[in-house]
Amino acid sequence: MKIVIAGGSGFLGKALQQYFEAQQHTVLILSRTAHKSNHIAWDGKNQGNWSAAIEGTDVLINLTGKSVDCRYTAANKQAILASRIDSTKALQEAVNRASHQPALWINASSATIYIHAETRQMDEYNGTIGDDFSMNVCKQWEATFFEEKLPGLRKVALRTSIVLGNEGGAYPKLKALTKAYMGGSQGDGRQMMSWIHIHDFCRAVAHIIRDQEIDGAVNVTAPYPISNKDFMQAMRHKYRRSFGLSQNRLLLELGAIFLRTEAELLLKSRNVFPEKLSLQGFSFDYPKLELALQNL
Repeated sequence: MKIVIAGGSGFLGKALQQYFEAQQHTVLILSRTAHKSNHIAWDGKNQGNWSAAIEGTDVLINLTGKSVDCRYTAANKQAILASRIDSTKALQEAVNRASHQPALWINASSATIYIHAETRQMDEYNGTIGDDFSMNVCKQWEATFFEEKLPGLRKVALRTSIVLGNEGGAYPKLKALTKAYMGGSQGDGRQMMSWIHIHDFCRAVAHIIRDQEIDGAVNVTAPYPISNKDFMQAMRHKYRRSFGLSQNRLLLELGAIFLRTEAELLLKSRNVFPEKLSLQGFSFDYPKLELALQNL
């Protein structure tokens, strides 16, 4: 296949590229700078020479979006939303212009679209979508993505949780905290953490490509969310730390200011279940956290 990954120079994009190239597929990356032979420069907003890459593509994957690991100032909020909406609209225009359009377009979304939930699991059919900045970004992002329907084009939005891998994302930071004896609970520790191993993330995307019955929003999370308290306990066990200092909500809020991020990223309870993937026969290699940490 010919696979185009927009915004593919980050942690997830690199993992997908490596995974699909190992299966002999051709992968092209749309990124801000074309510093490698298979990278094509684009600005994530305007049409340009990059649009020709969409021609004859089998699968289009869009991972573009400003990182949410920042302070939610007015400027950053606008940039977070605009980067997602603008790139989705630009890709839609390029798809519309193509003579040979993709059969499948996979667009990033986030499991944070669901409300804070500690006891009730959120699936694609019965999950409750709420109303705050993060959830509204996801809602507008998905609405823009699904707004236009084209014959023969299947669309899937990935509601992804924390992706655990050694090469990027949250795991190296959690590992560093744990090894520095700071790996206690964050807040009260009751908030649920939905997660997925990077290998299963890539396998889930491949499964979505193969299974033409899958469309719409899909939760890309392992089937066993775990509380923050238990997650950090498992991290301490892995890295042989007998204790880890906890951070209460106030300390996290203060620390977030100095680290130029938001405490919400640690405190929100994401209790998400991959109902669609399960119904379509996807089997996780790392369904439980202990197995994932053992591998990592």
